[in-house]
Amino acid sequence: MSVALARTEHDSGGDAPPLLIAHGLFGSARNWGVIARRLSDRGPVTAVDMRNHGNSPWADSHGYADLAEDLAAIAGPGWDVLGHSMGGKAAMMLALTRPGKVRRLIVADIAPAAYGHSQSHLIAAMRALDLKGIASRSEADDRLAPLVPDATTRAFLLQSLDIKGRCWRLNLDLLDREMDIVTGWPGHDGRFEGPTLFLTGAESDYVKPEHREHIRELFPKARFARIPGAGHWLHAQKPREFEASVRVFLEAN
Repeated sequence: MSVALARTEHDSGGDAPPLLIAHGLFGSARNWGVIARRLSDRGPVTAVDMRNHGNSPWADSHGYADLAEDLAAIAGPGWDVLGHSMGGKAAMMLALTRPGKVRRLIVADIAPAAYGHSQSHLIAAMRALDLKGIASRSEADDRLAPLVPDATTRAFLLQSLDIKGRCWRLNLDLLDREMDIVTGWPGHDGRFEGPTLFLTGAESDYVKPEHREHIRELFPKARFARIPGAGHWLHAQKPREFEASVRVFLEAN
């Protein structure tokens, strides 16, 4: 059953088809604010908080069929859809199960495949953070540093921390329980015949050469592009290059 996702909408008056943006694990619509605003010059852009993230409702499941139905409840016929990582898998599932909803599909740094890694160590770190008396994000960053040494990862996680409420805007228990589902891929025998771009970071190994055969089985019009100097969080590391690649693809004949 779908849930009503919180959304952030941008529209600078362009007449291109609407663009729907789905973030990755532990993210939110706010991660995409600058890119969404800049892309809204060509047409309406809607960035969502996925279920169990941000301001969206918590639910007792986090499977990709569920996430795709959440997106389907927002997207009208012929929207463009962009998803990163977990959001990319949800976007792929939407295109495979509800192809009439999708005109062009952009999948950012993820493949339709199961991955062996887990992000539960980050959940453990967030759970372990002592939120008592925290008055600022910088203070939270100092406390989280021994648990998450990488500053970029800490900054990303802390965007989901409600400082005033001293709580995470993430359903950590559910996401931990369903981590194998999040990092997995349920498989699907459908095909999406529309234009599809798999946009990856050149320094990321999430989309490997051995994934391409299966990608083309599901998405026969798939194209592949890489952004130099970017890893898995390519939209944050190289935002202008990412935006330019998205524009070129969406505006192609």
